[in-house]
Amino acid sequence: MASPAALRELQRDLETKANDLSRIQKDIAKNHQVRKKYTIQLGENELVLKELDLLNEDANVYKLIGPVLVKQDLAEANANVRKRIEYMSAELKRLDTTLQDLEEKQNSKRDSILKLQQRIQSLQAGKSKA
Repeated sequence: MASPAALRELQRDLETKANDLSRIQKDIAKNHQVRKKYTIQLGENELVLKELDLLNEDANVYKLIGPVLVKQDLAEANANVRKRIEYMSAELKRLDTTLQDLEEKQNSKRDSILKLQQRIQSLQAGKSKA
């Protein structure tokens, strides 16, 4: 027969694990938001790169710095956009790795919560039969 103290301890443990799961799910949602932002920016920068590739060597290129358009060398603009694309691609890979890790933790936490719930139910069922 299960003691009420043991049952309370299991329920406390269940609550802690549920809070941990909730935290992991919030981190996953945050990861998705950041990933979406980088994906949009990457697409925009790839479009800019295609546009820059269409220009002639002597074309005027301007960069918006605050409220001012500043003339920029085409090669420099090209290099900057490529660096941004490289950076965003690396960030997306890092976010994918983090997301995979978070999803594994989430699945593990769900499994442990399920096992804990089954233990509590079996203890309660044993208690009610007595």
